Amino acid sequence: MKKDDKWWKKSVVYQIYPRSFNDSNGDGVGDISGIIEKLDYLKLLGVDVIWLSPVYDSPNDDNGYDIRHYQEIMKEFGTMEDFDQLLAELHKRDMKLVMDLVVNHTSDEHEWFVQSKQSKENPYHDYYIWREGKNGKEPNNWGSFFSGPAWDYNEATDEYYLHLFSKKQPDLNWENPKVREEVYRMMKFWLDKGVDGFRMDVINLISKEPGLPEGPQQDGQLYGDGTSYCMNGPRIHEFLQEMNQEVLAKYPVMTVGEMPGTTPADAIAYTNPERHEVNMIFTFEHMDLDSAPGGKWNLKPLNLVDLKDNLTKWQTGLHNKGWNSLYWNNHDQPRIVSRFGNDQEYRVESAKMLATCLHFMQGTPYIYQGEEIGMTNVKWESLDDYRDIETINMYHERKELGYSHEEIMTSIYAKGRDNARTPMQWDDTEHAGFTNGTPWIKVNPRYNEINVKSTLEDPQSIFYYYQKLISLRKELEIITEGDFHLLMRDHPSLFAYERNWKEESLIVLCNFSGEEIVLDNSNLLSRISDYRTLIANYEQREMKKLRPYEAIVLKK
Repeated sequence: MKKDDKWWKKSVVYQIYPRSFNDSNGDGVGDISGIIEKLDYLKLLGVDVIWLSPVYDSPNDDNGYDIRHYQEIMKEFGTMEDFDQLLAELHKRDMKLVMDLVVNHTSDEHEWFVQSKQSKENPYHDYYIWREGKNGKEPNNWGSFFSGPAWDYNEATDEYYLHLFSKKQPDLNWENPKVREEVYRMMKFWLDKGVDGFRMDVINLISKEPGLPEGPQQDGQLYGDGTSYCMNGPRIHEFLQEMNQEVLAKYPVMTVGEMPGTTPADAIAYTNPERHEVNMIFTFEHMDLDSAPGGKWNLKPLNLVDLKDNLTKWQTGLHNKGWNSLYWNNHDQPRIVSRFGNDQEYRVESAKMLATCLHFMQGTPYIYQGEEIGMTNVKWESLDDYRDIETINMYHERKELGYSHEEIMTSIYAKGRDNARTPMQWDDTEHAGFTNGTPWIKVNPRYNEINVKSTLEDPQSIFYYYQKLISLRKELEIITEGDFHLLMRDHPSLFAYERNWKEESLIVLCNFSGEEIVLDNSNLLSRISDYRTLIANYEQREMKKLRPYEAIVLKK
């Protein structure tokens, strides 16, 4: 990559989950032609880059993150010709396309695995991670991220294969140079088509600790925790540098690595331009702050001071050393307005406030489909309405452990991935204008009040607020370049920070509560008296107080 090619620093990315975005042919599943139909909408919003969740051929055990063929398009989504048209239409609008790169694992229906499991002598056997059992049981005690053991037995070879996710997602063996060569060849196939980069799915899991040691196991847990032996493993930097050298450095691309279990120090190692690995990473720390010990399904209220401390750590830690990804939502996270905001009487105000808080930080912002109109979580009482494998597996595992249906559903309402996967709400017609067939997953019942059509008709809508945030990022260098200082750290409901660059200064004030905040900090009040309001989510600003979920950005 050329040293000056940093277009991604000024970009705003919009993630499309194709299955739920727009269905052009009435089969109930979103598709590539449906995306093409809505490109002018995305251009109006002002985003620069579309990140497309997997559209590769897949049996859909994990909604496309189980890939059967890396160089074919899933039939439900269309054809390679449709994909080529999408790419051309995006480039025609001066927008870029980033694809999902899913190379920690494949589908168990991928030809490599079909061959691999046939015999130990098969040339593809070593493409995956195989181990003999111990005392008639799995090779170690690791649990899968999707519940159950991380191993599955294969009778033909009398061995177990590792699957950190679903048993239909066997992990690739990155120790095998042939695997890496195959991956690099596949990446070049897409980049030669003109794709503008990759979002790399759980990429920091590709290097495992040799020997695969037993993981710590707490009382009441069925399996051990193997994460410290598979996250940020011993050869991860070597593998990423090789990938960069063999492929990425030859194209002007953007790369973002999804990397659970990373610290700012890890992120600097991954994103420092001198190391030639990736441009930025997705971290998860701020998304775990409303989880109690034991994982995401154990709920606790968000402590705002924890959130402030965490985001400050990333903002200051990576400044001038690496680069941040900024996000609240994606296909794996519940809707932020339901999570950290108020999705009832203050839905519009809190959605705008949360966007303000994030978009004035340093990094590349990511918007997830529907976030820009304030889509909310769903509460379906029956497990039959859910489609996500992680959610369904967790339900059955917790039932075994003695949890009640009501307890489990409370966790699903708060954290289930299907909250993000309900169809995009285009208008107030049946199925929210997503399809004229039967949608693959139920539509959020609030589509009558929350939809694109009504949003575009309202000049004060969340959509136009996002549009302004995006244009300000392009206009003001301070948002990209400035340093970050947290203000009033200990305030329980006010998130306030300052950005400084050259002679400019921004102060961002965000009320994370449904209560009015009186601003009684005389030092702050005297400083902002000569600042002008750059953007705010209420029409009139009051000098000494913030209304519920109010956000104001002041500029000097």
